Amino acid sequence: MKLTDKWRRNVPRPAPAAAEEFQVDLRQEDDEALVARAQRGQAAAFDVLVDRYKQRLYTTVYHMTANHDDANDLVQETFIKAYRNLSRFKGQSSFYTWIYRIAINLTLNFLKRHRRRTNRHTSLDDVDAAIERDPDYVVLMATDTPHREAGLHELQHRLNEALQELSEPHRAVVTMHDIQGMTHPDIARVMRCSEGTVRSRLFYARQQLQRLLGEYLS
Repeated sequence: MKLTDKWRRNVPRPAPAAAEEFQVDLRQEDDEALVARAQRGQAAAFDVLVDRYKQRLYTTVYHMTANHDDANDLVQETFIKAYRNLSRFKGQSSFYTWIYRIAINLTLNFLKRHRRRTNRHTSLDDVDAAIERDPDYVVLMATDTPHREAGLHELQHRLNEALQELSEPHRAVVTMHDIQGMTHPDIARVMRCSEGTVRSRLFYARQQLQRLLGEYLS
């Protein structure tokens, strides 16, 4: 993932708060403390939040869009929007939930605008690269035989192809839960729906994936 500091160039920057931001290892601070610093004008604190969440956001958005450039652009847009609206963040939810909600909403809106292009021009070679960077997949591939490796690549290809057949909301839920490991309550907060809706969407998405992958898995 090539996430640049484009967000810095697209938002007005407040004057640095004080030398304090250079005297503390910001990476050791929790999200709440970093948000408070960023709201006071310490850009370095927001940089830490970007580093903390950029890969997780990218993985989610990438599995939903199946396109490197679109995923990068949407993650950039997510951080730009988050920074511009940081003063409105009141801590009623976690920063994690708040920024995920921004990313998911931007991605869903993008997919609605580009549904026809996305469905017809998805590069499956591009899609396949996503899982290859997942930590669990990397470990698995490092310990498997060449024959097993070939089978995993084929399954990966089929799974990503099947994911693109799901509707945007179902793709979002299965990506957040089964790929990112998010809980039902967290997903419900991101999607602004009930946990029951999350469970039903996840159940339906898994049924569809099983149907789409049935011939290959049988």
